[in-house]
Amino acid sequence: MKNLGQMMKKAQEMQARMAEMQENLSAMQVEGTSGGGMVTVRLSGKFDVLGVSIADEALESDNGELLEDLVAAAFNDAKVKVDAAKKEMTDEMTGGLPLPPGMKLPF
Repeated sequence: MKNLGQMMKKAQEMQARMAEMQENLSAMQVEGTSGGGMVTVRLSGKFDVLGVSIADEALESDNGELLEDLVAAAFNDAKVKVDAAKKEMTDEMTGGLPLPPGMKLPF
C-alpha cells in the first residue's frame, strides 16, 4: 500500500505542475516576424493572437496577396516558437522522459 500512496502523491504533484504550466502558457507572449520585420504577430502560449503589427511600407504596397502571405508567415513563425517553448516546459515537467505514444498533456 505504501507504493500506492507514493503514486498518488506523484500524480498530485504532476497535476499541480501541469496547472502551473497552463498558467505560464497563458501568460507567455511570443513574437513571430516575416518580410524582414515588416510584419509581426504576437501570440500567447495558447495561440491566442495578441497583436499584429504591419510596417507602413507593407501597407502601401498594392499587393494584397503578398501582405496576406507575410501575416501567415509571421503567425507560423510565432507558432513554431510557442511549440518549442511548450516542448521545453513538457520536458522539464517529465524529466526528459518521452510520453507514451498517443498520450498528450491537456493543452
